[in-house]
Amino acid sequence: MTDYDYDWVVIGAGPAGQATAIQASRLGKRVALIERQPDVGGVTVDISIPSKTLREAVLHFTGYNERKIYGVAESMKKDIKMSDLMVRTSYVIQNQTETLRTQIIRAKVEVINAEASFIDRHTIGLASDEGRTQRTITTDKACIAVGTSSTKPPMVYTDGKLIFVSDDILNLQELPRTLTIVGAGPIGLEYCCTFAALGIRVTLINKNSRMLTFADDEIVDTLVYYLRQEGVLLRLGEEVLDIEYLRDDAGDGIRVILASGKQIISDAVMYCVGRTGNTASLNLEAVGIKADDRRRLKVDEHYQTSVEGIYAVGGVIGFPDLVSTSQIQGRLAAKHAFGAPTKSYAGLFPYMVKTIPEMAMVGKTELELTEEGIPYEVGKARYQDAVKNVITGNNDGLLKLIFNIENRLLLGVHIIGEDAAELIHIGQAVIAHGGTVDYFLESVISYPTLAECYVTAALDGVDRLRL
Repeated sequence: MTDYDYDWVVIGAGPAGQATAIQASRLGKRVALIERQPDVGGVTVDISIPSKTLREAVLHFTGYNERKIYGVAESMKKDIKMSDLMVRTSYVIQNQTETLRTQIIRAKVEVINAEASFIDRHTIGLASDEGRTQRTITTDKACIAVGTSSTKPPMVYTDGKLIFVSDDILNLQELPRTLTIVGAGPIGLEYCCTFAALGIRVTLINKNSRMLTFADDEIVDTLVYYLRQEGVLLRLGEEVLDIEYLRDDAGDGIRVILASGKQIISDAVMYCVGRTGNTASLNLEAVGIKADDRRRLKVDEHYQTSVEGIYAVGGVIGFPDLVSTSQIQGRLAAKHAFGAPTKSYAGLFPYMVKTIPEMAMVGKTELELTEEGIPYEVGKARYQDAVKNVITGNNDGLLKLIFNIENRLLLGVHIIGEDAAELIHIGQAVIAHGGTVDYFLESVISYPTLAECYVTAALDGVDRLRL
């Protein structure tokens, strides 16, 4: 047997890389975790934490949830600055980075700060920032967890201030008065809601006429209603032809030119049209792996690439590109690589979008069930039906259950409203274990709680069967 330096080398120390490295270490393997950035965390500290923490900071400073009770004037902090929002964000990032670093140290995973590239299937070159190869290491098996970066606009350069992508958000010095966001995916929508809640005039442009095509149509329509209530101008089904810098005596600005002939002028533009895999420097050709046009990698059901012994997990393999799914992908890949038994509900994952109000979903949508020919019924609960939501001021929202008419099995749960990302796990557990809609009618749900919406929705759905 060949004596390699390591059993498992992981390239990328984001959520997927960290999870797979720790899992392999728990299996008694010699593990190296290679990260080209100064510290660990990857997309967790670069994208996920900033977008979510900025949202919470905005909700706090604006008193968003208390507006209906106390009014806007009484609840909103005046003259909110980017520096105010960054206090909380910087604290959370530092805390999370230290936590991740501690977990890796405890797992006895060796961290190597370098840029990695394949020399052959078992040999990896490590380079300094200048690109000079310093040394090579050998490994039995490898895992690519390099994550993704924001796709840049092809027609103009991004300066990180007037035209920026989500990766630039931590470097913003000032909040714009007006903002155009190109792309209505999860990241674009999250920042759209956050900036709109601050009173910034936001225009949202999306090439498709429908947003979040993987989500339930009714939930998306509800989000559209709330966006318009916050003054967001939606330009759906519009394609961006060009983006131009405007510089005159009145100050700097940006013009976005659409294929329809419309022109949108704003203080800044945020470009959010997807993400590109960070695989360009890996020298994948040396091992015979091909990336797609977004530099992402194709894997099988065990997260193994086309080359035996080389795996890929996390955002670099595409949808769903969530921290939660990336972590479980990493653990499953390590277990498969070293023959450990696995059992997972990875295919039944909860998807959340931290809009305002937030969205969460698990299981099937009405459209999917219609296409599959499965008879179903729907039960709904408005957030205002649960007194806990009225108490907290979170009474804008909807919880929707979808269940099979014939056997009453719960098939999908779709929520829009504050704490939707917490509530969704109740539905996830019931679906995963083959539960029916009757579970919510036969169980005691504490009062007053947000979970009461499940009971109200179940009653509504069952009543429909009797009409």
